[in-house]
Amino acid sequence: MNYKTKGTCSQAIDFDIKDGRVYNVKFYGGCNGNLKGIGALVEGMEVSEVVNRLEGTTCGFKNTSCPDQLAQALKSQL
Repeated sequence: MNYKTKGTCSQAIDFDIKDGRVYNVKFYGGCNGNLKGIGALVEGMEVSEVVNRLEGTTCGFKNTSCPDQLAQALKSQL
């Protein structure tokens, strides 16, 4: 799945969902190391758990963030 982000430095997120779990998260743009870390941390995690943990995370003065955008992307697939 490819999701075009809104309001963040990253422009898009690729990910796979298999049997209700998240795999192969890759962000395009943004803070490379941090976003690789997020991908590694959520690898194999249940979609609902990722959404619960990341939704609502903000970045500076923005009302969203790359982690929040991943949660929104996953919610769009539920």
